[in-house]
Formats: sequence, C-alpha cells, structure tokens
Amino acid sequence: MTLCLTLKALQIDRAGTPLVRLSATVTPGEVLTVMGPSGSGKSTLLAALIGALPPGFAQSGEVFLNGRNITDLPTPQRRIGLLFQDDVLFPHLSVAQNLGFGLRPGGSRTERQDRIAEALDRMGLAGFGPRDPASLSGGQRARVALARTLLSEPLALLLDEPFSRLDQTLRAQIRDLVFAEARSLPVILVTHDPEDARAAGGPVVNPL
Repeated sequence: MTLCLTLKALQIDRAGTPLVRLSATVTPGEVLTVMGPSGSGKSTLLAALIGALPPGFAQSGEVFLNGRNITDLPTPQRRIGLLFQDDVLFPHLSVAQNLGFGLRPGGSRTERQDRIAEALDRMGLAGFGPRDPASLSGGQRARVALARTLLSEPLALLLDEPFSRLDQTLRAQIRDLVFAEARSLPVILVTHDPEDARAAGGPVVNPL
C-alpha cells in the first residue's frame, strides 16, 4: 500500500470557469501548502477532498488515499481529518464529550474514556475533561479541536487556516504542535500567510 494522498489532475470549476487545478502527491510527514488570497478556491479545494463540494461547483480528476480511489466515496468513508479556522467545539458538550464525538465507533466505555484522557494529556490539558469549552482560552480550544480531529484516526489531515485567529506567539506554538502531532500523516495546509508556509517546510503551490 502506498502511504500518500494523491491529487490526480484535480480540477474544480464554477460556472464553467476553472477555480482550482492541481496535481500533487503528499507523503506522510510532508505538508503541501496551497497559498492564495481569499476567494481563490483554497477552502473549496478542501471541501472537494472531503467529499463536501458545495452546489454550483463541478469537479473532475481523481483523489487517491493510500492507493485507494476515494473520489466518489461519502465523507465518513474517506478518513480525512479537517481543522477549520474556527475550533467548532460544541458549546453544549464538555471538553471530554467534544473529544468523544471524534472517536471512531467501537471499544468499551472505559477504553474510550482512557483514550480521551490520553489525548488531553498529550495536548497538555490533563484534567480538563469536565470543563465547559467556553471557559477555555483560544490556545486551549485549538488544542481540543486538534485532539478531537486526531481521535478520529484520519489517514490524512487538511488544515483550513486553523492558525489565523491566534495571536503571533500562540500561533507559532499551536502551528508547531499541529505539525508535530501530524508527522505520520500527509497534510495539506491552505493559507495566505507566508510564515505558515515557511513553518510547514514543504512545497508551496497555487490553487490554479
């Protein structure tokens, strides 16, 4: 099995006009950065990769993950994680319940609780399980969102400008944490910030 995320002549059109045109192969531990201004199709690319392309867009080409053609698979079967610009935590759930939402089905209640506790510990948030997400700082919320995504056991990770709402110091810390935790996965980062691209250390391409 080839451990990589491959975009083969992937093209996304809107009203007959090409918005994204990209061929690339991303290997585990590599970050492919897609740079461009707002409205250039970066988030639309990620939506296509997870199988959630909005109405009004047309897609051609193929997407392969670890040698499997996932182009026409529904989102849950693709095994691709996505971190958004906002942390998208559920306000009516505790931190632990938010993480539990990310867990794949299976395992006993104790096993699932242990995995949640281990994830919090890895993020430097041991004991935060009962907390209300509203009581967390921006950095803590970002760590919870990352932990929830990783608990879903993705085979690739997409980053939709997840650092853009953080201040400069916190941005660098969370960015380093994300790249370190995702070092066994192929990663695609979309951003308009050159510093994000430099920190990612991988190839940089335009969406079109």
